[in-house]
Amino acid sequence: MRLWLHALALLVVVLVFAVSFVLLSRVIGITSPWLVLLLMFYFLGLAKVAEPLFVLRMPRALRPLRHWELQGEVYRRLGVIGYGRLLRRTPLRYLNVAVYLDRQRRHPAQVRHLAESAEASHFWAAVLFTPYVVFAALRGMWSVAAGFLMAQLLVNVYPILHLRHVRGRLDRIIRRMDAPQAVRANERSWSSDSRFSKRQGK
Repeated sequence: MRLWLHALALLVVVLVFAVSFVLLSRVIGITSPWLVLLLMFYFLGLAKVAEPLFVLRMPRALRPLRHWELQGEVYRRLGVIGYGRLLRRTPLRYLNVAVYLDRQRRHPAQVRHLAESAEASHFWAAVLFTPYVVFAALRGMWSVAAGFLMAQLLVNVYPILHLRHVRGRLDRIIRRMDAPQAVRANERSWSSDSRFSKRQGK
């Protein structure tokens, strides 16, 4: 698909989101907390549609996976593994099928790139959404703050942890795939050096 078509699709989605936001704000009021939640979902949707044009990235300090993340025990205790299993085995997987290998023909490195992009989208959505949760708590809107905090956990925090776990698994797959190629490359190098040494000895 050509870039201008992706740009056109993004423009159409922006217009649809803008119109729906204006219409809904007239019904429930521009100060309604639900509009803030809607904006978060809009952000995630726009980030997904814009992926062919540009991808969001995690901050450099948070991008590398830590040793404890690669082990997976902490994620298992937090329920992240079960959360990922729920996503894979229910229609929720269709929210972003690009981050699963399964029957896809994509190389694991490409899936890893898309998983990192999705992780960054949820991270920045969480960053943008958090100030309103704090604002609601400071204003004494405890039910709103509690509900939005739960939404933050389910929609952003746990997806981020799940995608980081997925990245770790994909890294292991990629290393296993690259290992035979590295061995063959070393064998070719050794064979070439041996032939060169033999010619030098003659």
